[in-house]
Amino acid sequence: MSNPAMNPEIFAREANRGGGSRSSGGSPVDELPRDLFDRPRDGVGAPSVPSGPATDPTAMSITGVLSASAVLMLLVLVAGAFAWNAMTVETARNVNGDVVILSPFPGWILLTVLGAFGIGLLTAFKPKLARLTGPVYALLMGATAGAMSKYYEAAFSGIVLQAIGLTVGVFVVMLVLFATRTIRMTDKLRTVIMVGTGAVALVYLVSIGMNLIFDASMPLIHDSGPLGILFSLAVVGLAAFNLLVDFDMVERGIEMRAPKYMEWYAAFALMVTLVWLYLELLRLLAKLRDR
Repeated sequence: MSNPAMNPEIFAREANRGGGSRSSGGSPVDELPRDLFDRPRDGVGAPSVPSGPATDPTAMSITGVLSASAVLMLLVLVAGAFAWNAMTVETARNVNGDVVILSPFPGWILLTVLGAFGIGLLTAFKPKLARLTGPVYALLMGATAGAMSKYYEAAFSGIVLQAIGLTVGVFVVMLVLFATRTIRMTDKLRTVIMVGTGAVALVYLVSIGMNLIFDASMPLIHDSGPLGILFSLAVVGLAAFNLLVDFDMVERGIEMRAPKYMEWYAAFALMVTLVWLYLELLRLLAKLRDR
């Protein structure tokens, strides 16, 4: 669920391969300051945009990123709706009046998660494939999110709409914080976010391994006690800050005139973060309502 795709070195590498614009026949990176990713975003020392035409059909643009993002999110919604309608979840109430899920969790969800994980790694190493791998990932994770949402909704009525609303709200807040430079993306902050995200990914991989090998779960992830809630709050916070990393890398990719196919790569990264954020909010709300 973490987002290794949004890495400044990847955009620099892809621009260096010749996908961006050229105003004088050389590599687009030759026109860029060497310390583009280290210098402040505005004010004295702000990175300058390479000279060239105002619009370059071969370079990454915000319009292209938005269009690709819309396509991928639409696929997520379609796959999620299909999985939701295809599943039947049987419930009952215990002596305390709490809802109990009788239907077993479908095994195919683990396959879609592992498939999406593999697709994500492939995309991270082969950005040119994002136009193809992005939609596949969207369908896999959309189906996963739809199935998980159906189970959560069966146990906690109205929780899905709450999670969707919070996801949109967090996205808008983080976008405003980024656009107004209320929070500035520094190298130190980016490193902290990446290290934290990697640690969470490791915890989830260990949890999946425990479930497959020992048929056991990690209480920290699923427990609705104080530690479990604190863990979910921390993960939601990390997912939210990953949005800042995504926004920053999109902006920098456009400044570098990264190749056109990087629009799909950036859209893929944004989709990964948004789906992750939604699922974590869903888990957090379930823990809070289960207390």
